[in-house]
Amino acid sequence: MHDENLWQHAEILESVLSGIDQGILIANQDGSVLFANAALRQLMEIPAGVALKSLNDIGGVNFKLAITRGLIDQGFGDAVSRRQEGVVEIERWFDLASGSRCFLLRTGLIERKKTNPIRLVMLRDITDLKRLREATEGGQRDFITRDPHMLDVLRQLRQVASTQAYVLLQGESGTGKNVLARQLHRMSARAAHPLVEVNCAAIPSELMESEFFGHVRGAFTGASGDRAGRFAAADGGTLFLDEVGEVPLPMQAKFLKAVQERSFEPVGSNRSQSVDVRIVSASNRNLKMAVEARQFRADLYYRLSVISLHILPLRSRKADIPLLIDHFLAALARRGYAKAVLGADALRLLLDYPWPGNVRELENAMEHALICAIDGVIRPESLPLDIRDYHDRGARLPAPQAGAADNTESQQRGQILFALKRCNGNKAAAAKMLGIDRTTLWRRIRKLNLD
Repeated sequence: MHDENLWQHAEILESVLSGIDQGILIANQDGSVLFANAALRQLMEIPAGVALKSLNDIGGVNFKLAITRGLIDQGFGDAVSRRQEGVVEIERWFDLASGSRCFLLRTGLIERKKTNPIRLVMLRDITDLKRLREATEGGQRDFITRDPHMLDVLRQLRQVASTQAYVLLQGESGTGKNVLARQLHRMSARAAHPLVEVNCAAIPSELMESEFFGHVRGAFTGASGDRAGRFAAADGGTLFLDEVGEVPLPMQAKFLKAVQERSFEPVGSNRSQSVDVRIVSASNRNLKMAVEARQFRADLYYRLSVISLHILPLRSRKADIPLLIDHFLAALARRGYAKAVLGADALRLLLDYPWPGNVRELENAMEHALICAIDGVIRPESLPLDIRDYHDRGARLPAPQAGAADNTESQQRGQILFALKRCNGNKAAAAKMLGIDRTTLWRRIRKLNLD
């Protein structure tokens, strides 16, 4: 049956589908449009008189490319050359005249006798649902920054989100690597599927294989039934391996097979299980240095770090501190805390402090400050002891007589003593806390006679 005969009753079909709020689009295998209902035109903001000829241009949107990229994101690596099987759901943001809208596309091929298949696309606007979900979930959902380096990291994150590439996030503890991992998952085509987060440092080494790959009944004492591991739980979604540098070397070989082949054997089983998982890793260690020290497998490192992003510590992006303070104070107010105004003196202490615990420490400090606010104002004495102590160690030294240069030297002395005490005498850690290299720290220690 020819296509023109098949669609000679398009008016009847249109009247049947007119009451459906989902957009319906039908096209030939070559992408030429055979039918589009009124709902699709309304959703894509296409005027009634504009003809729809090809999937390459539906109201200025390339549907063919969006579908192909969606298939690739969901594991169909050869989507360009291989015929799709079954129905696939794809989430995509499209830029329309009224602004960006998020759509859920359900698409599949309908086989026909003696002729080529046709493609069916069903379109639903889920923008309001996405935004409502974001509003009701609360908490810090997006990485808050105005730092140029971190804005570039976010740009790279958006760029890689639509791919299947593995991502490695490196930076000190508390810098927000988990926030970026969740943001990456939300921006990807896997957002409707699980995000499974695992802190590798918190799992005992003897339980790690079972925790990640699962086990079958009788695999070991106490294994009374089959149990799926974290890889299986993340099937179709994203597996976030936090502190991946803490995975023991013997376990890294098994990780490599699961990461590289997306398959594994549960403990006690000789049958391989395949999963469709995207892996995002994070580490507060420099994994490249760990590889050079033979503490981390080079082949696993290069597999995990297809895209490697470095997250700056908070002391290196001071401009973000006021932004984060406002965010945390607003979040605490939503949780029922009494509101308070941040005083200028307290803000100066917060800006001067080197934040060894990074954003996590700042969040806790603001909760402490809000609880200890005086008459609705956060004053220096409202801040945690560590922050006040860091400032006071310089201020308590004898007042200099020679002017600002000596005052700076006095403040440096106090800050170095504080950092060394906080880091138990570890000069490398103290230098990192102060935001300087070890050579500079040694030079200042000798200059200030702190040996």
